[in-house]
Amino acid sequence: MSRVLPTLQKRRSGLASTREQRSLLHAVPVAQSFESALAGAGLLPLRPTTIDILQINVGRKCNQTCRHCHVDAGPDRTEMMPDDVVDRCIQVIESTGIPTVDITGGAPELHKRWREIVERATAAGKHVIDRCNLTITLLPNYAYLPEFFARHRVHVVASLPHYRPKGTDSQRGDGVFEESIQALRRLNELGYGREGSGLVLDLVTNPVGTFLPGNQSALEADWKRQMERLYGVRFNQLYTITNMPISRYLEFLAESGRLNEYMERLVTAFNPAAAAGVMCRNTLSVGWDGVLYDCDFNQMLGLPVDPRGPRTIFDFDLDALSRRDIVLGPHCFGCTAGAGSSCGGATA
Repeated sequence: MSRVLPTLQKRRSGLASTREQRSLLHAVPVAQSFESALAGAGLLPLRPTTIDILQINVGRKCNQTCRHCHVDAGPDRTEMMPDDVVDRCIQVIESTGIPTVDITGGAPELHKRWREIVERATAAGKHVIDRCNLTITLLPNYAYLPEFFARHRVHVVASLPHYRPKGTDSQRGDGVFEESIQALRRLNELGYGREGSGLVLDLVTNPVGTFLPGNQSALEADWKRQMERLYGVRFNQLYTITNMPISRYLEFLAESGRLNEYMERLVTAFNPAAAAGVMCRNTLSVGWDGVLYDCDFNQMLGLPVDPRGPRTIFDFDLDALSRRDIVLGPHCFGCTAGAGSSCGGATA
């Protein structure tokens, strides 16, 4: 099967450097800084409301290479969470009251200890989310995944750019849509997406072009009709996510001459209500190397948490991290435009 393109890292692109990405973003002329926008909304400094979600990025390796990927994940990436970081993450999961563990990557299931993290987290009574690209479940060594998900009642959040083949394959590679539908049908057979089963299957969609997502509720209703009518597939919720100007999507914007236009669109659409609900206010992100970040997007731009507090999982201090100032940048406009965007979909 064709996968759209090699990673920035493999191509030795300048934008494989987080420093270069940050420099490019800061060079874009915008009407106001993100800090100014927050100040006008009475939200500066931006601080957590609570830490409800520990999001763990176990590595950059993935069986797909998607055109819009802000992680620059792919089969050629080798960064994977080492054992000492996994051990410490499990200790934090088991010893704190953080209720939700959100496991992501790359394709998180490729990590050799992914199953152990899920098992230990569920045994500790945590709500476990797995960010699944669906096609991983069709690989011979990972065919066990649907049953494993169901046995441990894992909340599956699955990426699917569009409910038509062209919209998905243009972003994710030829044939990905067909494989994704096959995987979704298998999850449905096990009870996922069925009301009353307790097995939650949510889908994530992002725009194919350089525009903001549509209304999440309206899109969800449309998707539910179309997915069942066309493919016999059911799911629980649809999350709409704005394409973030990071990594491969940033490269696309720069090469197509649309970066300034896109950033202006995000800035113009700044919504104080969306800003009040951004995911960095209730989420803490752990990188594959154990460094702590305010969100997954800051992680991919190399922006750790405020240096005045704990900056690695080994120095984890829930109280201190709950009082930190959140690190900001121009990319943050992506989470606050329109109805907002987060790992859980719209925020306003």
